[in-house]
Amino acid sequence: MRRAGAPAGRASSALILIHGRGSSAADMLGLGEALALPDLALLAPDAPGRSWWPTSFLAPMSEMAPWIDRGLAAVRHCIDALQEEGFARSEISLAGFSQGGCLALEFAAREGAGLSAVFGLSAGLIGTGDDEGPPRDDLYGFPPKRFDYPQRLDGLRLDMSVHERDPHIPLARFAQSAAQFEALGAEVSQRVYPGPGHALTQQDINALRNHHNVSPLKS
Repeated sequence: MRRAGAPAGRASSALILIHGRGSSAADMLGLGEALALPDLALLAPDAPGRSWWPTSFLAPMSEMAPWIDRGLAAVRHCIDALQEEGFARSEISLAGFSQGGCLALEFAAREGAGLSAVFGLSAGLIGTGDDEGPPRDDLYGFPPKRFDYPQRLDGLRLDMSVHERDPHIPLARFAQSAAQFEALGAEVSQRVYPGPGHALTQQDINALRNHHNVSPLKS
């Protein structure tokens, strides 16, 4: 876990940045500092071996479950650390790209109540279990998942983005994820970029900056 941005005593809000496969906490803190928000505290966890899981997030839960548990624990540890510094849960946001975006969304669906916002960039929900049915072409040859989330997310801002033809995030899973969050009561913003791609965009960065520019001051 690495730290950058404004110190706790001066920050009005905090952002946890979750990296994708092959990246690192240091890389994501660089993104956070590029937002140029002087009152924003930044925290980022590091995945062992630069990867939160070794396979596609679409893989069956027998392959995903232990990796998901470890990743969720890392995010939870970051939130706990910020709360110990005096940040209210409502002053903390999550943002992740690719694998990190999937982890951010999954944390939001399972434990995200009360957070300020969650950004899943080039991402979709992982799911809570395997569903019945054969592999599907629109899920890149993987079978469907269940999405059984018991909590409500009323008032949570949920921001998602993906390219139409992302090689790692099927548009079908992205749409299903957005619908799940809406059913849980989250305030969902979606951006679907035309054509192929799997990258952070200027629109993604603007969404992050705009949210934290209007966040309330820390009491």
